[in-house]
Amino acid sequence: MTDDVHLRVLRSPQFQELVRRRAGFAWTLSIIMLVIYFGFIALVAFAKPLLATKVGGGVTSLGIVLGLVVIVSAFLLTGIYVRRANGEFDEMTDSLKKEVL
Repeated sequence: MTDDVHLRVLRSPQFQELVRRRAGFAWTLSIIMLVIYFGFIALVAFAKPLLATKVGGGVTSLGIVLGLVVIVSAFLLTGIYVRRANGEFDEMTDSLKKEVL
């Protein structure tokens, strides 16, 4: 990529919008995941009796169920990001390429 094309990309309002939207979305999902993770850790630290509660009349505790929810939420949030990245962000990137190149 020549310096001229590089500078045109960096100065493009479309590129700046792409960076702003993608970063904002990534930060939002990161904050959601941190709240889930640290919320679980806080429960482990301060609510052990609650997490030891048996669910469904079986041997599984609420802590195990919530731990699985933390893991599944990480997969779901990753899937949400990938879906949006492959859709909206890729469309914006393709449009930017057509504009600049």
